[in-house]
Amino acid sequence: MTTDATSTTNAVMRGASGASLAGAQERFEPVLGAAGADARALGEQLFALSDALDGSGSLRRTLTDPSLPAEAKAAVARQLLGAFDERVRDLVESLVSARWTHELDLGHAVEHLALEAVLASAQAREALVTVEDELFRITRLLSGQRELRTALSDTQATLENRTTLVDTLLAGKVDDVTLLLAHRATTNLRHRRFVPNLLAYSDIAAERRRRLVAGVTSAVELTPAQLDRLAGILERAYGRPVQLNVTVDAAVLGGLRVQVGADVIDSTMLSRLADARRRLVS
Repeated sequence: MTTDATSTTNAVMRGASGASLAGAQERFEPVLGAAGADARALGEQLFALSDALDGSGSLRRTLTDPSLPAEAKAAVARQLLGAFDERVRDLVESLVSARWTHELDLGHAVEHLALEAVLASAQAREALVTVEDELFRITRLLSGQRELRTALSDTQATLENRTTLVDTLLAGKVDDVTLLLAHRATTNLRHRRFVPNLLAYSDIAAERRRRLVAGVTSAVELTPAQLDRLAGILERAYGRPVQLNVTVDAAVLGGLRVQVGADVIDSTMLSRLADARRRLVS
């Protein structure tokens, strides 16, 4: 099941690259759900990798070379990321084993997944709405401040000067994730200036907030057909895509326990939802 949160990036990344990012996002989402607020650390490691890819054409070419065996590229990634979190290493190994239309697309994908991880950490502590609102308010604040916008996007200034300016404006006034993203927006000036970066981050946050995550607890492994049916019932009931995070727990004596936000639904209630849906469309 492909999630919405890749849509902004996939609008630019088409073909093999878009499919590779979508697949990575789908595999990474349960990892982020399990990591909770600690997903921020995963995102920061992915930002570091994105910077490394941006700074080394030879590394990009090696990791995206379709003529190299996937295992050879994975070995390069393992050596490069030896000190990184195992969850990040697993993700990157899958990324370099995928196909990319252009060598730059791998770095874009890593950057996008880093943003997803950082935003997931805010979502885990129910601060995603706050972060999205703060990003929007910062862009509004800067709309009439041309000199300030220019200073935050000035690649002739040192990175230290730009990040110090961000701290002067925002430190202690916004959520920690908002501050981290503002730092990233003035660090990552490869393709956009500071304000367009923030707007792009806000778009990803908005897309992420529209995605529902359902925690599913079952006594036994669910088959792909059962997962598809469950996802379909929930998506029709809530009117939006649902990401299933499944846990197998032998202590569950029967049926399913499904939690979507504050809603806790047992298998009987799922049947009622399905019945209600059928009555509505009949």
